[in-house]
Amino acid sequence: MNVIYTDNNATTKVADEVIEEMMPYFGELYGNPSSMHTFGDQVGKKVKQARQRVADLINADPDEIVFTSCGTESDNSAIYAAINAFPERKHIITSNVEHPAIKNLFSHLAKKEGYEVTFVPVDKKGQLNTKVLYESMSENTAIISLMWANNETGVIFPIEEVAQKAREKGIVFHTDAVQATGKLDIDVKKTGVDMLSLSGHKIHAPKGIGVLYIKKGFKFTPYLIGGHQEDGRRGGTENTAFIIGLGKACELAKNNLELMNTEVKELRDYLQSQLLEKIAGTTVNGVIDNRLPNTLSIGFDAVEGESILLLLDREGICASSGSACTSGSLDPSHVLVAMEVPFKSAHGTIRFSLSHYNTKDEMDHIITAMVPIIEKLRLMSPFWKDGKMV
Repeated sequence: MNVIYTDNNATTKVADEVIEEMMPYFGELYGNPSSMHTFGDQVGKKVKQARQRVADLINADPDEIVFTSCGTESDNSAIYAAINAFPERKHIITSNVEHPAIKNLFSHLAKKEGYEVTFVPVDKKGQLNTKVLYESMSENTAIISLMWANNETGVIFPIEEVAQKAREKGIVFHTDAVQATGKLDIDVKKTGVDMLSLSGHKIHAPKGIGVLYIKKGFKFTPYLIGGHQEDGRRGGTENTAFIIGLGKACELAKNNLELMNTEVKELRDYLQSQLLEKIAGTTVNGVIDNRLPNTLSIGFDAVEGESILLLLDREGICASSGSACTSGSLDPSHVLVAMEVPFKSAHGTIRFSLSHYNTKDEMDHIITAMVPIIEKLRLMSPFWKDGKMV
């Protein structure tokens, strides 16, 4: 059975070009890039090239790029750097729909380290309540951290606007751009963020490599203290092959950005329109016209998302019911709860997240499979009768 993979917000296929670029550095080119001899220096030059490729993707300078192990490490590094830079400030701000890498860290800082946290709400379309955000900003605020785009709904936050407001108030601003990278045109110079996180495995690089962008002039203290690597900002021998792979993936992502916002978006919209047309009691979660081009969060009334996923899996279709980092729970995701999605619809929500590897034939196969799946589950549901939810 051929696999139809539509769970790209969870992780992506490593691109063949990325694998090809990485392979020599698992074998004959095994030198330490920090070594002074020629054998190591040739590896160091490839790491330098990768740093430039990452910088080019987000319009940063190469010396503003720090390689990490993942998006979570990048997020944690940014937050701790900000609170270390302003130890007298005990208030921090984020949204109530953040990825666990931010949400759980902020909760930890509140419970264990005495910080006051403002969790800014979203409306029923997943849009940030900027009024609450701006009113909560004060001289006591050490950092504002907001995702650029939501990993479940794809809803995009007004990052440039918030960055400007934070700058006017002298507040550090960090954005988790893990989902936005490679899908939106990111320009850190134009946006003015102080720090930005991204993750390789969301853009067709391997798992286990990430980046933290740190704006020049920011007083950064390292999260991992060790050697001189990454200009003293992140100790530990460089994960050479993965860094080189990430560099290639960033080059590909930059080249494929137009494709993502045309052909991939058209596939997403086609899948959405067909599901809405063919299946009653179906709702798209999140604002329609301000989403990531690849993401569709769609709720089916009166059925369980886990049951849909199991039946899709039998058809060789990979999707999700939300974030991979919160799966395993039968409760609706915190994102859908924050958006006040009705309980009987939230439980039946599926996230399809596409890439440029997907095709229209695959979308047709999903549509063909989904219609009888929902019909079958609704026949067994006590909440569905005579073609509507009861």
